[in-house]
Amino acid sequence: MNKKMLKKAAVLVMAFAAMVAAENLTGRDVVQKVHDRPDGDTRSSELSMTLVNKTGNKRERKITSFAMDVGKDTKQIMFFRYPNDVKGTGFLTVDYDDINKDDDKWLYLPAMKKTRRISGKSSKTDYFMGSDFTYDDVGQRNIDEDTHTLVREEKVDGVDCWVIESVPKKGDEIFSKKISWIRKDCLIAAKVEYYDKLGKLHRFLKVEKVVQVDGFWAIGLMTMENVQTNHKTILEFSDLKFNIPLDAKTFTVPRLERGL
Repeated sequence: MNKKMLKKAAVLVMAFAAMVAAENLTGRDVVQKVHDRPDGDTRSSELSMTLVNKTGNKRERKITSFAMDVGKDTKQIMFFRYPNDVKGTGFLTVDYDDINKDDDKWLYLPAMKKTRRISGKSSKTDYFMGSDFTYDDVGQRNIDEDTHTLVREEKVDGVDCWVIESVPKKGDEIFSKKISWIRKDCLIAAKVEYYDKLGKLHRFLKVEKVVQVDGFWAIGLMTMENVQTNHKTILEFSDLKFNIPLDAKTFTVPRLERGL
């Protein structure tokens, strides 16, 4: 066998090995891929949050967000800039990689000049600033808080996805299970269905737009709808920046209370 034929054979063997490896992916493997998706050591963005009630009335909020990875942990701080009734409100979260350590979350309310610590139970069931996202949704969930099963593969809007069922290992969650359609091309969820304790569809997340900035994939637009209350929250991200200079002191309670 000549060198050219050997090279072709090697390519075929590698392709076959990759195909076998892909076929042997578990649900946890896919979720791990999502967790490991590159997003820089630091990042910032501007958010437009639109709350829409069942009659179609809208309320808009403007938010500035910063995040930093510290080892395997992630720190994030958000400041509300608009409208005046929530201006100055801040939210700080520290997501720990250690599953045995509860994440730290603080909410600063300028009208009361008080910082409230969000307990572990409240973070899982209470909604963030009147939105359809829980405090837990705003942070990063530990992979091993759930049991993940690769159910099937299918397309969403023409894009190949893994369909993952995730069931919480503890009973203090707001959902009994969630089904996620993970895009293979960018490792971002195309949509997620959240089911309540009775097994009925509770909330539905749809990612309408993904963007690529400086080589990093990110969400550009998404909607979370509570199908039981007909209330929804639209989040649009702009001015996305990655690997920017950030001071670790940004992610502290004193900085939270000082505001932008």
